[in-house]
Amino acid sequence: MDWLSYINKFSKVVETETLLNTAQALLILLVGYAVAKIASKSIGKLVKKHASTHQHILLQRAVFYFLFLFFLIAALNEMGFDLSVLLGAAGILSVAIGFASQTSASNLISGLFLLGERPFGVGDIIKVGSTTGEVLSIDLLSAKLRTFDNLFVRIPNETMLKSEVTTLTRFPIRRLDLQIGVAYKENIEKVREVLFAVAEKNPLSLEEPKPLFIFQGFGDSALNLQFSVWAKRENFLDLKNSVQYEIKLAFDEHQIEIPFPHVTLYTGSVTEPFPIRMVSNDQQSAASENPSEGPP
Repeated sequence: MDWLSYINKFSKVVETETLLNTAQALLILLVGYAVAKIASKSIGKLVKKHASTHQHILLQRAVFYFLFLFFLIAALNEMGFDLSVLLGAAGILSVAIGFASQTSASNLISGLFLLGERPFGVGDIIKVGSTTGEVLSIDLLSAKLRTFDNLFVRIPNETMLKSEVTTLTRFPIRRLDLQIGVAYKENIEKVREVLFAVAEKNPLSLEEPKPLFIFQGFGDSALNLQFSVWAKRENFLDLKNSVQYEIKLAFDEHQIEIPFPHVTLYTGSVTEPFPIRMVSNDQQSAASENPSEGPP
């Protein structure tokens, strides 16, 4: 009985000590989380004026994870874990993960290159392949975008580094290029004057740089023109909608024809045009039954 009582007392002491160590470890984790949060925000405020939004976010995350990892190790030590064994296991695991995650390593290295080059930042609108959207975040492995139809798109950093990336909001102004076709009978100088008058009346069109008119050549069914106007970055879409609407109204007012594609059969200046006669389905059926009574 004495031995049993000693064993019970010892087990209770061990259980009490284990619970106490667990509670202390949880307390260390809670304190570490709070300290890491406060420290990351404080450092973020200090460097906010001297760094881009991208660098600011990455620095905050790096400080948070570094401090929290330090407190996590202290908590594991408090619970009695042998850190040397854990570090050895972590080394073996890291080698295995390294072989299995070459793509992640490539994305990580690409993220560092993007961080140094800074071709775009958080809040910019970029185009990658067929995807266009606002940059929500640039992490070490991928960039997150929100498209104009409110879809979330994740693009790996390796893809960003290898692909052609167009930053639509890099500069304060943008140029809108309109491809316009007019009939061959139209006076090009008159068309030019009408287009410049439309640009001058539109309040979103900038006076400097001036609008651009280019005669691109002779198309199959029209004279091909390019008319380019400049706008502030934030007014680009509004200008694109309004100026095309105003050009259509101005062309209608001045009776300038915008032709549709058509084909003309021509056999030379000496020959007569081919005679063409429209035949209904009923007449065609009657002609097939009585060839002698068909249309000439």
